[in-house]
Amino acid sequence: MKSDGKRRRFPTGDLARVAVFAALIAVLGLAPSLNVFGNVVPITLQTLGVMLAGAILGTWRGALAVAVLLVLVAAGLPLLAGGRGGLAVFAGPSAGFLIGWIPGAAVTGWLVERAGRDPGIVRLVVACLVGGIGVIYLFGIPVQAVVTHASLGTTALLSLTFLPGDVIKVVLASIVVRGTQRAYPDAVPAVYQERLRTGRAR
Repeated sequence: MKSDGKRRRFPTGDLARVAVFAALIAVLGLAPSLNVFGNVVPITLQTLGVMLAGAILGTWRGALAVAVLLVLVAAGLPLLAGGRGGLAVFAGPSAGFLIGWIPGAAVTGWLVERAGRDPGIVRLVVACLVGGIGVIYLFGIPVQAVVTHASLGTTALLSLTFLPGDVIKVVLASIVVRGTQRAYPDAVPAVYQERLRTGRAR
């Protein structure tokens, strides 16, 4: 009975889902990164993958997918935008944003889970805004200020350059997630959690 319970808590299929989203975030890093208005932290597409991971996989699986990617980056694989990798990136200006991806995905997933079996587009947008922008900035801006020896206010102003692109990512992620959830009900975290509890998830 105990082994059955363990399988329900962590079905084999979850390993594949986590790996797929870690790979998706890595693939989004192939797009060119941009540094604008003198900000040393680049604009990338990878936060889009963080939002998708959280909104589709839910709290812990979304966070785990991001954590897997960051472990691979720390091991030296050049999976970040611009071909960056290695422990050095976690000591640079982007370090806080990278670490913020994990709670960002988790919060996004948690909010989508709270939206129930049929989260609407507005709920998805709010979840991605709070987790995919708010939480990540909350970690990223203070760390960037410390690393660059700039004031918190100056760093926050520089980070405003990210907002237009990040809002576009929020809208795009919400549309993709909504379409995916309609086509594949298990992509709704609340539905998946229900099936997991009843032993029907794979």
